[in-house]
Amino acid sequence: MAKRGKGLGGGITYRPGLSSGLHHESLLKCADNSGAKVVMIIGVPMIKTRIRRIASAAVGDKVIVSVKKGTPEVRRQIFHAVVVRQRKPFRRMDGTWIQFEDNACVIVTEDGDCKGTEIRGPVAKEAAERWPKVAGLSSMIM
Repeated sequence: MAKRGKGLGGGITYRPGLSSGLHHESLLKCADNSGAKVVMIIGVPMIKTRIRRIASAAVGDKVIVSVKKGTPEVRRQIFHAVVVRQRKPFRRMDGTWIQFEDNACVIVTEDGDCKGTEIRGPVAKEAAERWPKVAGLSSMIM
């Protein structure tokens, strides 16, 4: 009798080596000046997982967030955001490991344009390569 889960573990990964450190309902710091201070992940689009498994995100992924703390104009609103930092260590292709002090994101539109005009703190190189408009606003890319 064949096992049910046989062959489901493999597959193509488009983010080699990136450990997904942010799950559903994770709180992130907003690194731009859009008015949001703390956001919560409520969805990860374009991520295919096993049925009933909670989708997770890593550096460079676009997520759907709800603003928990911030100005009254943006509070309790839903936006798209790009993850620019994560606390969980991840491995780069050259073999180095990197981790940041906090989990942070930048609020963007659906097309990838930034809502704010500046980004505070470092931005991971993986996010800057995938989102060029985020890289243009960042002051420090690590």
